[in-house]
Amino acid sequence: MGAVIMNEIPGLDLGDLKLHGFKVHQVPDTVNIPVSAGRRDFYKMGLVDGNMIVRYGDRVVELDQPVLFFVNPRVPHAVLRRSKRTTGYACLFTENFISGRDRTDVLKNSPLFQAGDSPVIPLNDEQVIFISGIFQKMLAVHDGDYYYKAELIRNCIVLILHEALRIQPSQNAPQFKNAAARLTHQFTDLLERQFPIERAGEVLSLRNAQDYAMRLSVHVNYLNRSVKEVTGKPTTVHIAERIIAEAKALLQHTDWSVAEIAYALGFEYPTYFNNYFKRITGITPKTVRDKV
Repeated sequence: MGAVIMNEIPGLDLGDLKLHGFKVHQVPDTVNIPVSAGRRDFYKMGLVDGNMIVRYGDRVVELDQPVLFFVNPRVPHAVLRRSKRTTGYACLFTENFISGRDRTDVLKNSPLFQAGDSPVIPLNDEQVIFISGIFQKMLAVHDGDYYYKAELIRNCIVLILHEALRIQPSQNAPQFKNAAARLTHQFTDLLERQFPIERAGEVLSLRNAQDYAMRLSVHVNYLNRSVKEVTGKPTTVHIAERIIAEAKALLQHTDWSVAEIAYALGFEYPTYFNNYFKRITGITPKTVRDKV
């Protein structure tokens, strides 16, 4: 059978893709169409279940179980053989559609879209259910009239990218340059996981460098040296900046009293919190609260 171009695939309308920048469709139950190799101007990602052989760059990949697949338009690719029964979902989108600094960074920097990584990720039953739900959401939104549907679909695409990286970290994932960089990453991750504080009775458990060092099982001096070497700022400054940022958010967006906020942030007495806040910001918590 001769090669078939992309716009002859059932369920896919390239006119819709060019008009909106994205297309989501369900893979027909019965397909026996080889797809020609070539470089396109859109990315592809999908969830498929069926036997098929795919050429991606200089590799040939055989699929015989549910997988997530990712295709970079800059990498020549082709489906060489597909079984008569292949099910799943597919999403195609242009780089312009996913535009936006944060999303574009996720796309361009994602090892899933690099030629060095496998374009497929095997899924277990639980993962299939979760990913299928995201594609079903995209289908429902795409066919509906929700005003912000493009933005919602963009978020779904990024969610699938992150979920895939969580399931199978990339072989090309960036490596830490040294032990200090790794420890600093662990420290900042642990710091961010303390926030946001959502309940007035919830108390910040890690308040100072010693607390973080104990949690990370390192000497506090080693933690301080590592963080200062990598970021240029002491550990205590990072902690203070994050506590103050959370304090401002609580003062501006909750009706908690200053005393409740002080306790939640680990201060035994409100006066300690007031002095700490004023020493770092130059103003009192009440000043921030009164501006709301």
